[in-house]
Amino acid sequence: MSLPIRRPLSVLALALTALFAVAAAPPAAADPAAQEETEMAGFGGGSDAAEASHPRTPEGAAAFVEAAEADLSALLSAAERAAWVQATYITVDTQAIAAAANEEFLAAASRYAKEAARFDGLELPFDVARRLKILKLGGSLAAPSDPELTRELTRIAAGLEAAYGSGEWCPEGRDELAGDTSGDGCLDLEEMTIVLAESRAAEQLLEVWNGWRTVSPPMRADYRRFVELANMGARELGFADTGAMWRSGYDMPPEEFAAELDRLWGQVRPLYEALHCHVRARLREHYGDAVPAGGPIPAHLLGNMWAQSWDNVYELVAPPDADPGYDLTDRLVAEGYDPLRMVRSGENFFSSLGFAPLPDTFWERSMFTKPADRDVVCHASAWDVDQVEDLRIKMCIKITAEDFRTIHHELGHNYYQRAYNELPFLYRNSANDGFHEAIGDVIALSVTPSYLVEIGLLESEPDPAKDLGLLMRDALDKVAFLPFGLLIDQWRWKVFSGEIPPEGYNQGWWGLRLKYQGIAPPVERTEEHFDPGAKYHIPGNTPYTRYFLAHVLQFQFHRDLCELAGYVGPLNRCTIYGSEQAGERLAKMLAMGQSRPWPEALEVISGSGEMDATAILDYFAPLKAWLDEQNAGRQCGW
Repeated sequence: MSLPIRRPLSVLALALTALFAVAAAPPAAADPAAQEETEMAGFGGGSDAAEASHPRTPEGAAAFVEAAEADLSALLSAAERAAWVQATYITVDTQAIAAAANEEFLAAASRYAKEAARFDGLELPFDVARRLKILKLGGSLAAPSDPELTRELTRIAAGLEAAYGSGEWCPEGRDELAGDTSGDGCLDLEEMTIVLAESRAAEQLLEVWNGWRTVSPPMRADYRRFVELANMGARELGFADTGAMWRSGYDMPPEEFAAELDRLWGQVRPLYEALHCHVRARLREHYGDAVPAGGPIPAHLLGNMWAQSWDNVYELVAPPDADPGYDLTDRLVAEGYDPLRMVRSGENFFSSLGFAPLPDTFWERSMFTKPADRDVVCHASAWDVDQVEDLRIKMCIKITAEDFRTIHHELGHNYYQRAYNELPFLYRNSANDGFHEAIGDVIALSVTPSYLVEIGLLESEPDPAKDLGLLMRDALDKVAFLPFGLLIDQWRWKVFSGEIPPEGYNQGWWGLRLKYQGIAPPVERTEEHFDPGAKYHIPGNTPYTRYFLAHVLQFQFHRDLCELAGYVGPLNRCTIYGSEQAGERLAKMLAMGQSRPWPEALEVISGSGEMDATAILDYFAPLKAWLDEQNAGRQCGW
């Protein structure tokens, strides 16, 4: 269930997250003990007690929602506190405590999701009906009502994730293995990721690319059964399949949402194709005939295990004279910034928009630096521990440009969390699952030269002609990601619907990668392989469309807020720093949380409820013009 948690979950939590019972009543139990077991597991039909306390009436539905929200809010706060301790003080005990608290929350959420379906078919006030829908459909996985099948699904889901998490490549007969930092003769994913990012030796890249994909074929049979069981649960909820259930959470019919994604991709595809053409040509200059002059790019040569972002090959494809005229990391060090001052700068950005300062508890309870006396999770994250005012960030801040931007991003989450903290519990979330990440990113987009001048990190703005290098680096990260962000769920939706059958899993995967990305496997792939399983979100059953939406929305928000701020000029140079007009409109949208359909929230900033990917074209317009010049005479497309 996508309840308001805005932090990375532990491995155990991820295995449990969103595994909810469906609302349909199970078959009659064979004996009273079996019936008791079913009900205790949260998969039984509506009980007499539930009917008595919350009768199937509009008034009963409203009372049920209020009771569920109060219980879930308390349980989530407890789980968040336990998780915070676990993340900032890693021991076996804190992990066990966090897992137990999270499991208690998830069990309650499962029970309430099941009970919510008792009110289906009633004419209810908008707020009651919407909160019931969020309660029922917030999960990514609906378990079958049969407890045996649910246990099987739970076992398979945990096993798939464990297989991914423990995956490593251990080639036989090798005395030395490049990238093996532990010296155990094996490479784990982290080590292989570094090799893919840093090596420019085609043979080594191919070997490591293949090596990671030895982890996923054993998942194939389990994934096939996982799909069958997940679809059983979704159908018991009234959906055609699990993919249709996922798409129904976007305030529009599932088929319309799929068409909306295709429309957005059509808007941005010309920019992607221009980037693809240039990158392919430059890679061919480096790798020779391993890269075709026309056709798809071999997937192992793009600096990333999944070819989802290409920023690691920047030096091979960068424009000449790509120096932006300043080094933000050097400027931060020269000006004596420390971690606390970096965070204060982020807070000052929001204060300039008219937002209230962060609470004192934020400064008292956040983790800004890595402690010297214990293990912690350094991955940057924003926390809303009590869903009201206990906001925190967790980072091991270094004085770098990357961390300076990351701080602005994470604080975007915190200010969003505080903006909707007076709404009912089930509304304390972003308008759709792409909005939260988009808000963090849109703030980071405002870390521009003019902003750095305003806060004293630069004396003057460099010539905009120097922006090509920055734009290329951003495009290799953000534009290159767009088709990948789209195709992950395209594949899953087709698998869940049966359009891609089990005997065609790998063919369907590479067909979509060719269609959307212009990427091809470097060696022959057959149905003996299971390459989708080499990407975490497939065995982890984590929906992916949110990342595509976030990449589109961040640029749309940026363009619209810049217009509100009265900015005129290249969109990539705009900052909304100091604009109370932009801040007022942003605050209004953030305060809506998930209380209204997302098009209404979007309209507050954009003046329209329609997503628009042309803002990406506007942002990268100088780069697109340069790419078109470079691509003249080249064979583009695939």
